Amino acid sequence: MNVLVIGRGGREHALAWKLKQDGHHVFVAPGNDFMEGMTCASIHETDVEALAHFAEENEIEWTIVGPESSLMAGVVDTFRDKGLNIFGPTKAAALLEGSKAFAKEVMMEAGIPTAAYEAFTDAASALAYIEKLGAPLVVKADGLAAGKGVTVAFTVEEAEAAVRDIFTTDKFGQQSQVVIEEFLDGEEFSLMAFVSGERVIPMITSQDHKRAYDGDGGPNTGGMGAYSPMPHLSKDVYEEAVETVLKPLAQTMVKRGTPFEGFLYAGLILTANGPKVIEFNARFGDPETEVILPNLKSPLLDVIEAVVRQESYSVDWIDGYTMGVVIAAEGYPDRPITGQVLSGFESLPKDVLVFHAGTTKKGDQVVGSGGRLLVVTATKPTLLEAKTAVYAAISQLDLPETFHRTDIGSRAFTQII
Repeated sequence: MNVLVIGRGGREHALAWKLKQDGHHVFVAPGNDFMEGMTCASIHETDVEALAHFAEENEIEWTIVGPESSLMAGVVDTFRDKGLNIFGPTKAAALLEGSKAFAKEVMMEAGIPTAAYEAFTDAASALAYIEKLGAPLVVKADGLAAGKGVTVAFTVEEAEAAVRDIFTTDKFGQQSQVVIEEFLDGEEFSLMAFVSGERVIPMITSQDHKRAYDGDGGPNTGGMGAYSPMPHLSKDVYEEAVETVLKPLAQTMVKRGTPFEGFLYAGLILTANGPKVIEFNARFGDPETEVILPNLKSPLLDVIEAVVRQESYSVDWIDGYTMGVVIAAEGYPDRPITGQVLSGFESLPKDVLVFHAGTTKKGDQVVGSGGRLLVVTATKPTLLEAKTAVYAAISQLDLPETFHRTDIGSRAFTQII
């Protein structure tokens, strides 16, 4: 098929790679310089009319949406109005990610386990609530914030600073509301699914590492690495999450008149009272996409078409593990350095995949142009082998003015759930 992937980062690189592996002719808009064997078109992710025109002109049979910005720009609504096949939620359904307050309302209605919360539209009320509640607690910018608008505050001062950042700076874009939640203790994990209406086909589990530095230190980021599946998460916990989170969410969205179709991401935490929702995303997670898709044996579009047709589908996964480590620019997430030349890729083993996110090509050079630059991944029969292969590959690269975590996957080796 002719398939269009909307986006430019590591997640979209992985989507395009998987579709090409499945034998499709892949177009990417706008794509990046390292999507080899794919046709890239210089169309911005939020230029929905131009994207739809491109799909019509190139006889695109399916479009898959990568970034949340495209969803909130209404790309799915526009494509559907023109009778074009596209996999992703409408703008109304994408509010699950576009507004954390909206997501909380839906969870309350669906009876989905999550943290207690309050939402505020002004800093004074939020600060008074923090003073009353005390710490620890979680402060979230309500709208899209590229995965970085969340502060886990262990002191009142940290929580107050987070509120001021949200309302008085443009650090997380223009925000008109803040959500303050109770702090939940436990191990975090990601569970994603292919969803269309009430039909839910869950994926295997993964675990993202959000903090910038080893030992979960430093600021929150868009993700510093991930692995999949989680060998220490029990089947019972997995099934409980599917039954108490994914399915009720899909059913409730249908009841509200805004059915969800697309990749549904549930960020979960396993508490003493079972799994609870931290957040929902209305698209594939990043960097989880880069470790889940190498594990997917089934053709991606076969699963998508099955869920859209409301059919059951037995997804085939490899019997192994994938780990991915993010290479980030020094200064990320606040002020990443750009322009550094990265090299050594030609020496990597063929079974090591590199998905590009914030890089450009200048001549024969790979040059940093963003915060998260690359995701280096390896798939092996065991998680330990995958970890060994990834870090051995990274050690062969010349990566000036960058950093990466050296403890991705550590929880899997130290904890049993």
